[in-house]
Amino acid sequence: MASSSSILSPPIILPFVFFLISLSIEPVLSTLSSTDSTTGTSTNSTTLNAREEFLKYKRIRAKLNKLNKLSVKTIQSEDGDVIDCVPSHLQPAFDHPLLKGQKPLDPPELPKGCNLSSSLDDILVQKWRTNGESCPDGTVPIRRTTEKDLLRASSVRRFGMKPPRRVRRDSTSSSHEHAVGYINGDQYYGAQASINVWSPQVNDPSEFSLSQMWVISGSFGNDLNTIEAGWQVSPELYGDNSPRFFTYWTTDAYQETGCYNHYCSGFVQTNNKIAIGAAISPTSFYSGRQFDISILIWKDPQHGHWWLKLGSGAVVGYWPSFLFTHLAQHANMVQFGGEIVNTQQSGFHTATQMGSGHFAGEQYGKSAYFRNLQIVDWDNGLIPASNLKLLADHPNCYDIRGGVNRAWGNYFYYGGPGRNVRCP
Repeated sequence: MASSSSILSPPIILPFVFFLISLSIEPVLSTLSSTDSTTGTSTNSTTLNAREEFLKYKRIRAKLNKLNKLSVKTIQSEDGDVIDCVPSHLQPAFDHPLLKGQKPLDPPELPKGCNLSSSLDDILVQKWRTNGESCPDGTVPIRRTTEKDLLRASSVRRFGMKPPRRVRRDSTSSSHEHAVGYINGDQYYGAQASINVWSPQVNDPSEFSLSQMWVISGSFGNDLNTIEAGWQVSPELYGDNSPRFFTYWTTDAYQETGCYNHYCSGFVQTNNKIAIGAAISPTSFYSGRQFDISILIWKDPQHGHWWLKLGSGAVVGYWPSFLFTHLAQHANMVQFGGEIVNTQQSGFHTATQMGSGHFAGEQYGKSAYFRNLQIVDWDNGLIPASNLKLLADHPNCYDIRGGVNRAWGNYFYYGGPGRNVRCP
């Protein structure tokens, strides 16, 4: 059962505690640096390890202080998440120097052909809201970051960021594998699609499986700009195997800029009923009910910011245009599809699933899909994503098949099981 409280307090340890810890640990460190009188051996290695652990602890607490903001209400989700209702102007985005002292903007005009429903019934359901909970007006729901989250991360400094890597659409050597549809060769101002949601098996905690849209500009070198949104299963990032709604952005090919969700100053949330990073419920069932979400990303023609809408009625927020270089103007590629990480921990291809874990040929009710693929043109209008190119860089592990019909417009099925007799 979800429960809530209205205590105005940050879920963090205050700096005064650091002072007390420092007073208690420094004498210990000093003692450890001496020579053992019985063995005549130095304990410098023990001292070094103790100092490293202490410094790591300080980094973790400093990171939690930065990410977890004062809240006016906390909501305990049935899946273990804690959702903090943070005043809109205090969310992490407003730590950015160019946003300090400002407030979130009102949503702009939607692209032509996109209707904003006044009903919330068909908006994405998340587990933290199963009992009707939401945050008060003037606040935004933010999933609380915990010490366990940071301890799972390979790097505290890069927590919430994808590993830096060489990004090439025609590469088959990366540990990141894809089955995607994409369009390029023009100027694009956004995209929209409906994606069915699954709970794919992730074989190793350091791997993930996601399904998303990419709005891309720049080359596939170090100047790559992307805006991304969809659902993902990432045990390292979230601590479980639930599919979660997520966002991402970068302006330098995942090197030093950008992050998932609210893990850095970037995305500005305006919605008080959607928690980015929270689990999605329900999900699709094999040979059963299919559950999908609709995602729209579009560029505000007046101010140039990139906005995100989920479902038919929820404008979630925006990425300020000043975050980007190439995307400050427009995108030159839009991509839809699935991605997994293959670490080959056992020396074989991973068994991490993409989509439903079944190949595209099984089709409706069994395969994952993207449907009603559209782009936003220069006139802020939604048009079909024609001339769609399909690519599966490891087709024996994960494949893709597309089509067009009256009900679904441009669509494709994609995914697969990973390791199998044809994918050793």
